[in-house]
Amino acid sequence: MSRKRRAKQLLALDGRETMIQQTVRRLLPLAPAKHFWVITNHDLRRELGRQLPRLSQRQIIAEPVGRNTAPAVGLAAFLLLRKDPAALIGMFPSDHVIEGDSQYRELVRRGIEIARSGENIVALGVRPTRAETGYGYIEAGTAISPGVLRVRRFTEKPDRANARKFLEAGNYYWNSGMFLWSVRTLAQALSEHLPKTAAILQQIAAAYGTNRFDRTFARLYPQCENISIDYAVLEPRSARGEQSSGIFCLPADCGWKDLGSWTALHEHHVAKRRAKDGNLISGAGTFTLDAENNYIHAPGKFVAAVGVNNLVVVETEDALLVTTREQAQDVGKVVKYLDEKKLHKLV
Repeated sequence: MSRKRRAKQLLALDGRETMIQQTVRRLLPLAPAKHFWVITNHDLRRELGRQLPRLSQRQIIAEPVGRNTAPAVGLAAFLLLRKDPAALIGMFPSDHVIEGDSQYRELVRRGIEIARSGENIVALGVRPTRAETGYGYIEAGTAISPGVLRVRRFTEKPDRANARKFLEAGNYYWNSGMFLWSVRTLAQALSEHLPKTAAILQQIAAAYGTNRFDRTFARLYPQCENISIDYAVLEPRSARGEQSSGIFCLPADCGWKDLGSWTALHEHHVAKRRAKDGNLISGAGTFTLDAENNYIHAPGKFVAAVGVNNLVVVETEDALLVTTREQAQDVGKVVKYLDEKKLHKLV
């Protein structure tokens, strides 16, 4: 019987609190706990309930199967549309580090005002520091006021050549995955750009609170398209042009880091520990010689790194990952391969 790995959101990667606990604590001053919803999977639901005791089990919804961010946030929108049609909804991934909580909350408050003022979509963008291929990018257009930019287009995970062009252009931001919109705006956008899935989500939402919900959810949700909100809504909506799309970018200068990749995790902890050689090595003893900027995770093993640079090496109970920091984002291709080969216990 294989031991299930814990998702990064359930780990304390940046202090005593887990990533999901940090996310909820950071946002609690903006809304009461009863207004929080967590979309997750069955394997994580019980542990999330333990880590977030202020949320009821009804607020933690476990997907029967993973269907990416468009169906997940879409379900939340259609549920809220029935309960409170005037509500606003924010989408906040739980693998982020935010160093300036107060500054961040002020940014979110500003985004709420813009989202409330019309059929607007607000994206929080982060000024890029490297030609990262693992993030989506936001091309910013004209400023409508200080710190509020119209959006020209979204580009999902470019190749390295385009990522370098975006970095050099100066008007591109990393797409943080944090968005604000009214539930009406999001529901209408999904109905326009993803009509089949929107119709399914409406049926599921209609069953919420009844004894039919679990069966309806399990039967219909797998029929939803497996697609991110970026591809499903933001890219086609931004194609209308910056004057017509109603999409705005707020640059998030609040110490944002996405710990969803090994490269980002390495950079974050090296900066915190001020490691001069750039090595972040966890093991039962270490030795380094002419080795720099490596991330090596081998708990219980003695680790010797000799003459190697910019490597990512991660050992788990039944697998070993070896890559470079530059190509660490390609780990998703390994996950896809394992899924295709039905090697689910290794994912």
